[in-house]
Amino acid sequence: MNDLRLNTRRGFLRTTGLLGSAALIARYAPGVVESAIADGRQGPALDPAVEKRRAEMGAVPIQTSKLAEGVVMLSGPGGNIVVLTGREGKIVVDSFVLPAWPRLKSTLDGIDGSPIKTLIDTHWHFDHADNNANFRAAGAGILAHENTRKRLTEAHDLLGMHFEPAPPEALPTETFADRRSVDVNGEQVILAYVPPAHTDTDIMVHFTKANVLHMGDLFFNGTYPFIDASTKGNINGMIGGAARALQMADDRTKIVPGHGPVGDRAALQKYRTMMLTIRDRVRAQKTKGASLEQVQASKATAEFDAGWGKGRMAGSDFVALVYNTLETPR
Repeated sequence: MNDLRLNTRRGFLRTTGLLGSAALIARYAPGVVESAIADGRQGPALDPAVEKRRAEMGAVPIQTSKLAEGVVMLSGPGGNIVVLTGREGKIVVDSFVLPAWPRLKSTLDGIDGSPIKTLIDTHWHFDHADNNANFRAAGAGILAHENTRKRLTEAHDLLGMHFEPAPPEALPTETFADRRSVDVNGEQVILAYVPPAHTDTDIMVHFTKANVLHMGDLFFNGTYPFIDASTKGNINGMIGGAARALQMADDRTKIVPGHGPVGDRAALQKYRTMMLTIRDRVRAQKTKGASLEQVQASKATAEFDAGWGKGRMAGSDFVALVYNTLETPR
């Protein structure tokens, strides 16, 4: 993905205090992360900008890596997918963007001869749930949190774009409220809901025997995370989600982020520390009445920018997300 290059950067920074986090990303950093365009449709989008973004992302090559016996990760056109294989059929976590489907299906078929049994959506954003209808057409059931189904059935005016509800064939076939355990292919797969964090639809998927944890967009490994305030995402939830994952992981756990390379418990701890430190700094200033512009000027992210900025989301952008999703005492 291209680095941020916006001619209006300085002018925008003078006005960000008037903007919510969704509007911030739409105006300042379109394409800052794959999840920034939270589509929610499975068919053709009305807005050509979404189709252009899908095409750009869909052209990214698919890379395959083994995580454990019978567990592989596919990376590329919309983040990271985890696949559990075996005689009972494939369990797939997330699904890339719509244009990647032919290559994704070919890749899945090439892993082994078993059918696709279940697709799990970690949350409702288009780069993770875009191929729901294709998986259902291939004979798979779709398992997700109940809020994911709810969000997919809604129309959304988000980031300057309008999206109609997903068609019925793209909706999850089975949902749960808090926790679900699936025993398949000799593996126990635990799905755990995390209260509003990146969105209000997030789950983590733990392959307990393989010791692989897919966190979806609760974890951006190596970049500042996007937070979708339009569907109740907030910084406190992101920190809480990371803390919960740390309790589930040990030093040998392979932790799959929604975006970025596979991490481990140490990488996740570093990520949580970054968010916690910045949150506390922003909260302290916001509680005293500081404006967003004033908090940004304080360089609250200074020592983290080299490691987490990466050109995709500058520290000031992340501060705006934190500031705008942070409730402070009245």
